[in-house]
This record gives sequence, structure tokens and C-alpha cells, in this order.
Amino acid sequence: MTRALRLSPLDDVAVLIDPASPGEDVLGVTARDAVPFGHKLALHDVAVGQVVRKYGQPIGIATQPIRAGEHVHSHNLAVGEGRHAGAAVTAGMAGRLVAAPEDAHFEGYLRANGQVGTRNCIAVMGSVNCAATVVRRIARRFEDAAIPGIDAVVPLTHASGCGMAKSGEGIDTLERTLTGYARNPNFAGAVIIGLGCEVAQIGEMLERHGLAPGPMLKTYTIQDAGGTAPAIEHGIALVQELIEEISTARRSTRPASDLVLGLQCGGSDGWSGITANPALGAASDLLVAAGGTAFLSETPEIYGAEHLLLARAADPAVAAALEERIGWWEAHASRHGISLDNNPSPGNKAGGLTTIFEKSLGAVAKAGSAPLSEVLLYGQPRSRNGLIFMDSPGYDPCSATGQIASGANLLAFTTGRGSVFGAQCVPCLKLASNAALAGRMAEDIDVDCSPILEGMSVEELGQRIFRQLLEVASGRPTKSEAQGVGDYEFVPWQLGAWV
Repeated sequence: MTRALRLSPLDDVAVLIDPASPGEDVLGVTARDAVPFGHKLALHDVAVGQVVRKYGQPIGIATQPIRAGEHVHSHNLAVGEGRHAGAAVTAGMAGRLVAAPEDAHFEGYLRANGQVGTRNCIAVMGSVNCAATVVRRIARRFEDAAIPGIDAVVPLTHASGCGMAKSGEGIDTLERTLTGYARNPNFAGAVIIGLGCEVAQIGEMLERHGLAPGPMLKTYTIQDAGGTAPAIEHGIALVQELIEEISTARRSTRPASDLVLGLQCGGSDGWSGITANPALGAASDLLVAAGGTAFLSETPEIYGAEHLLLARAADPAVAAALEERIGWWEAHASRHGISLDNNPSPGNKAGGLTTIFEKSLGAVAKAGSAPLSEVLLYGQPRSRNGLIFMDSPGYDPCSATGQIASGANLLAFTTGRGSVFGAQCVPCLKLASNAALAGRMAEDIDVDCSPILEGMSVEELGQRIFRQLLEVASGRPTKSEAQGVGDYEFVPWQLGAWV
């Protein structure tokens, strides 16, 4: 018999652990089609227009008659009309806290403002794309030499900062991102460089966001420095000053409540929502129970599953804030003539995911079961600990950039098809949903979550992931750090018109 999983008694489909050929038995149903690993097979006949369920929740509407044993995928399943496709909030789904883990601490860098870093880095940041070459030439001077006490001198360049309105979503989002990086505790110091005539004026930006130049935050413009070459030399001198100031910093024992974990997934497949994402959710629950913080993001990738988060909102204001963000994305997609169901990528679909509802139900599993305590704009600082939703696009580097701007000092990233994402300033633990990927991309994957398919509990693997996160936060390099990944993954969200 071909191995498969029925994830809920309410489900209309099974997910295949082994590929099925026509005529093979799958949970008592004869396969009519060849169905790949991680894809779905119908467990009974489904009429046109009928809701199809996985995880006990609707993932779409049958677009043609589906017979028991047939492959269920894009050719016969779509989201239909309506956000939830008939989804209902199940009783007893309100957020819950697990027992706090024992001995949950790590070795981190305590900063003067009380925040704690997991790495000791220096940021060299451009306020505008016009400063990109100067930024990278400064950082290049330090990239090949091991600097005692410093993890990295990180260049942060982007494609914006001018040709945009001085007010509105675009500049507000960019400023939150830049100032958020400047205050992220993984950066002990920062140098911000402008051209001089751009819209994103450094002084105005810092004042609006409660920052000011000082010993650990240096600013200047290329025009004031006298051009490219002197601006590069001036920046190198400023970085040298910062190195002398911060290279003596030492780690100290800190509680897990000082950790802010960004939850990410990318290159998802049919197993992501069954193995890696729930396991990361279990680890996230442990962190929240220990008083820490976890950011869930990628708003288009909770679409159709947001009712599961709304049921866990700490209060009506939090629920209303999440509904407002969902409404913004519906209007945004409509304005640009696209559907949020366009989100599943070709790789997602090749891996067994069919609709955005199915992808979202799996993606939300990264958030575990804790109450939802706050909803933030992209890059907005948090006001409390716990499980927090930060609005962002579904594009992984852009979403992770926003989480770091909001204060994440640690990232965890699940993948089913494979991802090579890393952030040079913030360590990123990579989790594979299946054994084939974990073996094929062994130099990129930190944790293989496939043992869940062989009987390991989600809770046990979540415990292991949580302990690995504490080790990484204490300085153990991730696979992406060992390969030096992260030089170009600073991707601020670009909003608004350019003129």
C-alpha cells in the first residue's frame, strides 16, 4: 500500500508520502492517476463547486468533477470566490501558551539601551541608491580580514531613497526600515551615508524616528565629503573608530525573553505545512512561553487562513488591525489587476501546493498556538513581547528585511523546495520539510524535519529546534553564515509612485 497521510477526519484528500501509480492502494482508495510525492489524492468523489478540505480546513473549490483516487491539483481545484471559501473558526481555537521551558537562556551582547544582540556587527548603510558604491567600497575594505570581536562589517544598499514623495507610504516604509536596522541590537554601531540632495534626508529621518548621531551612529554625505574617493576614505576611518569601540564587547548569559525570532518560509512544498512549519511553530511556542517574541509575516501567505489568527487575537483591537492589513492587500491586488491566488510559485505547485488557501494554512503553522499580541506595519518597532504579526509581502528577502527592521535578532526559515537565503547580520536557521531536500542541499540546511513522517512528534522536534536556536543565538554559526550568505539580501519594501 502506498503510504499517505489524512491530516484530519474532515479531509477530502490524502497527502502522499510515496508516489502513487494508477491501480495502487492509497488508504483504501485505488489511485486512478500517477500522483507525485507530496501531492494530493481524492479520498472520495467530489462534485463541481464542492469545497475540498485539507488540515480540516477549506483549500479550494472543485472546478470539475473529481473521482475518488484522482490527483487533486491546479487542473481541478481553485480558490473560488470569497476569502475563506467557506472556512469557519473552530471552537476552542483561541491562543494558548505551552509550559515555559526550563533553563532557557543564551549568551548574547547586552547593549546600552537594554536590547540584546546575537551577533556583534557594524552596519554601513546608504540612505539612497546613489550612495551604494561608496557603501560597498567601504565594507569591501574589511570583508577579507578577520576582525577580532567583530562578526561582520555589513554593507546595506538598496534601490530607493529618491524620486519619491517626501510623505506617504513609500518614504515612511523606507525610513522605518533604515532606522530599524540602525537600532537593531545585532548592530553595535552604524554608519549612514547619503548623497546629500536626496529625498531621504538623513537628519530629518533620524529625528522623526527618535535617533541622533553619536559615538555609535555616524552620518555624512558624499557631497559634503568632496566626492566618491574622499567619501570612501572617510567612511573607512569611521568604521575603524567603531571597531575600536565595540570589539571589546563580550557575551553574557541572557534569558530567552531577549530573543526576537523572525519566522520565515520559502520554496514551500506539500510537506512544509505538515513537518517543518508545525515543528517551527512548536519552537516558537516555547520561545513565547519563555517570554520571548516571534514575528509571523508575509501577509499574502496568511490569506485564507487569517481566521485562525483572528481567533487567537489578544483583544478586539489586534483583530481589527489584522483585518485592516488583509483589506489593504485585497485592495492592493485589485488595484494592480492581480489575484492573491497568484502567490503560489511554480516551485510551490510542483511541490504539491495548489491554492493560496492551502499554502496559507501551512504557513500559519509556523506561528504555533500562542495568542496574537500585536500587529505591526512593515519595519515598525514592537511595543510588547509574544507572538506578533508584521505586515509584509510574501517575497522572502523583503519580508525578512522588515522583520530585522522591527527588531528580529534571530531568523528561522523553513523550505520544501530549497532556499539559500541568509542575512549577514542576523543568523538564519534553515529547516527542510523533507529528507530528499535535506540531503541534496546539505550545506544550506541546518535541520531535517522529515523524522515527523517516520513517527517523531512535532513537539519533540520543536524542542530540538528551540535548543538549536539558543545555540545559534549564543554564537554557533548557521549553514548560511558558514558560507557567507547575506551580502545582498537587504531588500526594503518599495511602495508608492516614483517620479
